[in-house]
Amino acid sequence: MQINTRVLLPVLLVAAYTAKAQETVNDTIVSTELNEVVVTGQIEPQSIKKSVFNVRIISAEDIKRQAGNNLADVMNQYLNINVQPQSGEGRSTLSMFGLDGQYLKVLVDNIPLVSDTGLGNNIDLTQINLDDIEQIEIIEGAMGVTHGANAVSGIINIITKKSTKNKWEITATAQEETVGNEYNPFYEDGRHIQALRIAHSINNNWFVALGANRNDFGGYKGGLGGKEFTNNPNNPSQQRGYTWLPKEQLFTNALVRYQKNNTRIFYRFEYFDENIDFYSPVVASELVEGVGILRYADDRRYFTQKFYHHLNAVGKVFGLDYNVSASHQKQQRDIEQFRYYIQTDTETGNDTETYQETEILYSTGTLSNFFKADGFDFQLGYELVNSYGYTSALSGNFNDPEQGDVNLNKRLENYDIFTAAEVKVTDKFSVRPGFRYSFQSKFDNQWAASMGLRQLLGNGFQARLSYGRSYRTPNYEELYTFFVDSNHNLQGNPDLLPESGHSVEASLKKQTFFDSGLQLKNDITIGFISVSDRIELAITATFPSFQYRFINIDTYSMWNLATTHQFAYKNWQANVGVSVTGISRAINTGLVASDDRYLTTYQFNTNIAYTIPKWNTLLSLYYKHNGKQQQYIQDSSLSDPQFILSEIESFGLMDASIRQSFFKNKFDVTLGARNLLDVVNIQSSVAGGDAHSAGTTNILMGYGRSYFLKLTYNLNF
Repeated sequence: MQINTRVLLPVLLVAAYTAKAQETVNDTIVSTELNEVVVTGQIEPQSIKKSVFNVRIISAEDIKRQAGNNLADVMNQYLNINVQPQSGEGRSTLSMFGLDGQYLKVLVDNIPLVSDTGLGNNIDLTQINLDDIEQIEIIEGAMGVTHGANAVSGIINIITKKSTKNKWEITATAQEETVGNEYNPFYEDGRHIQALRIAHSINNNWFVALGANRNDFGGYKGGLGGKEFTNNPNNPSQQRGYTWLPKEQLFTNALVRYQKNNTRIFYRFEYFDENIDFYSPVVASELVEGVGILRYADDRRYFTQKFYHHLNAVGKVFGLDYNVSASHQKQQRDIEQFRYYIQTDTETGNDTETYQETEILYSTGTLSNFFKADGFDFQLGYELVNSYGYTSALSGNFNDPEQGDVNLNKRLENYDIFTAAEVKVTDKFSVRPGFRYSFQSKFDNQWAASMGLRQLLGNGFQARLSYGRSYRTPNYEELYTFFVDSNHNLQGNPDLLPESGHSVEASLKKQTFFDSGLQLKNDITIGFISVSDRIELAITATFPSFQYRFINIDTYSMWNLATTHQFAYKNWQANVGVSVTGISRAINTGLVASDDRYLTTYQFNTNIAYTIPKWNTLLSLYYKHNGKQQQYIQDSSLSDPQFILSEIESFGLMDASIRQSFFKNKFDVTLGARNLLDVVNIQSSVAGGDAHSAGTTNILMGYGRSYFLKLTYNLNF
């Protein structure tokens, strides 16, 4: 394993400077922790120093510096996380430690979000708006005790704003952004964003907030012809359509909060509407009577609507602390199919129907403070999930043998109880055990367990060690896919077992404050994750034809070593981190098995911010380098199948911005660029030029260098 010295050099310099600075610090100086409060996985909100879990925080200021409009805009710059764009579907999902979005749970205020395949997983990041976010909390590793199924690689919890420092806070935003080199302020090209948020503290008890955001994304042609393209005699290979599909999104939200003494109640509502346009690359001709020969294509529109309701109550009853949430979420996706005549800009045969629907009834709650003893707290909790899913044949090939049709209607339920305790053994040593038992309607009952240890050492060092066991339940595709004809036999498996995952993480942190105002924060983390009974598509028969079926056959394990360093002094802020990851994945398709050795990759990230006090100007730069990745892929030969080691080339992502405030911070102008290194495609090729190589292929990662201008007006009084 080799790591480029240009990657390690900044880390070594920061570490060396930190060590030197710590040698000169006066022992009588008492360091004060930053005022960072976390809620994810805690019995009650507490400072990040007191948390037994190793929690990473993305603050509202970080989001503001990146001019982030949705979650996909900001997550690409963080270690151990990769945004996976699916341009053909207009979606972006997350992977953590090489495990895709099925193993990572995304929540808003501790409520998992509805998705195409269930609850909290494979979330489309572009559908999560960031206008009213207080902070984003990330915990790596299995979190099944506190957050249930599918929290195997970690959780991301988005905390929304529920108060204001002023009587009124009104924020209006307009943002214009190029999509690569494509932009037109008066047409469909580019990205056009408008947002408005109004927050009002009625009195000491009542708070309300309303927000709306419109995001018009004109798509990215990337060499294709777009909507009006018919043919190009000079380039017959050029096709109609878009590399990234155009879409228009509307986000709205409302919040009402009541608070008095120890009681706090809030209700949050969100409505989301999305329209994605698909322009077929296949163009044909038709003789239309009275008009002549017209060029046409069979196009589609996808409509998504989401409703989100969340009612939360926090307070005391019979001397116990309670925190109870109830949520109803519904997602419906419709498809409109029609024939589009290009020369006349007309449509015929428009037909709309629902092809996917998910409805979730969810509730979770905890009771704590059973014992009044200092240094000991006990929590008892529950989680109830009732999930209804409908999928038509339009979204794939599904079959419900019990109903005898190609449409799928299924209801899945689980009823969980969990418990956790925090024991302060000494002033410096804390222990947190936890356990969950889940009663499942579809699968065998499941369980999760965890143990966390925290030790405060001398000279400001903090040590943490955690273990977690979690589980992932199979999704609809793995359970109910049914694609059988004379040439294909691909089937899901209703008898699949849930996967089980185990994680161990150890970390060491040090935070130091100096009289000069210098602040340093350094940490190193070592982690390990293993997944057993992993679900893969395997060949179960070869005669009379090849038959494929999802079965529990795969194993997966990962080790990770990461170190991060933060520096703040006067008008400067800087962060730098390096992560090295080894992944072992054993796959057995029924005909051939892959190698299970560990394949390593690394990531490096840094961001720097400098404020020019005289002009009240903030300069920001973000950079992340993703090292070369290796993975085994199966070749397409059925006569001599084998797994081949392929390589995905390294690439870097760089963003920069300048924010200038005017009129006593009432008006902000942010000018910036995303993807300064102009990454569009990265290459994937077979290592060593194997004879089975199908040649080099391109993986779409972005739409090139883009520039944005964001105008924000803040009226606070």
